[in-house]
Amino acid sequence: MAPSSPSSSVQQAKEALGSRLREIRKDFGMTARALAAAAGWHESKTSRIENGRTPPSDADIRVWTRLCDAEDQTADLIATVRGIEGMYVEWRRLERGGLRQVQQSVLPLFERTRRFRFYQSWVVPGLLQTPDYTRAVLNTVVALRDAPDDVDAAVAVRMERQRVLRSGHQGFAMLVEEWVLRTVIGDARIMSGQLGHLIAVASQPSVSLGVIPMGTERGNAWPAESFSLFDDAQASVELVSANLTVTQPREVAEYVRTFKELSSIAVYGAYARKLITAAIDALG
Repeated sequence: MAPSSPSSSVQQAKEALGSRLREIRKDFGMTARALAAAAGWHESKTSRIENGRTPPSDADIRVWTRLCDAEDQTADLIATVRGIEGMYVEWRRLERGGLRQVQQSVLPLFERTRRFRFYQSWVVPGLLQTPDYTRAVLNTVVALRDAPDDVDAAVAVRMERQRVLRSGHQGFAMLVEEWVLRTVIGDARIMSGQLGHLIAVASQPSVSLGVIPMGTERGNAWPAESFSLFDDAQASVELVSANLTVTQPREVAEYVRTFKELSSIAVYGAYARKLITAAIDALG
């Protein structure tokens, strides 16, 4: 079964923050109405924050902790607020500074992760892409989202990032739906080169490549949005309009379980190569 929806993940985080602020207020012995009055807010604002309907600003947190004699928690609460803000970030906002910057921003995460798990229902995973395929993907991003056109620089950064495949101390489990192999990105030449590269990379000892065949009985392994798991610490989810970062252990565990279920219906080794070869042959 697919994990809970991205919007619900963010909302749960807001509600968890609101519950924490409610506990701080109650521990101090102040009513919601009294807190609003002391802060100079409309009396409903306290309730909206505590129920996760209105996200508090940094200034709101400072006022709350000062009035409830909990200023030792201010920095941690502000960090929590900013973490929630960073969970759901629109692609247009991420890409405002250029595609190269987006590619560079994840380098520290890739360098510290030891176990990578990628599920792709859209395109070939970035670590397995050829330069031409990446260029075709990013050209589409520029066209659809009006992002800055620094595609060549972004391609160079992504190719450099692939050095982690040769680190010797990191493991990579990759899952793709068979229709990813059949979706022509760029043109037939680019796609053929990409599929041939998949076969070559899958032979590396650190890489496990699974393909979920079309027509397979899904059971609990429903198709899902593309996502990446970095150890058991973080899941990154690719949405049409935004990128979602999940760090709550319970929610990360949902993605871990989903990856396990999807892995159970994938094929590997010779059977996976057969599907890739068939996709190459279909290109003519």
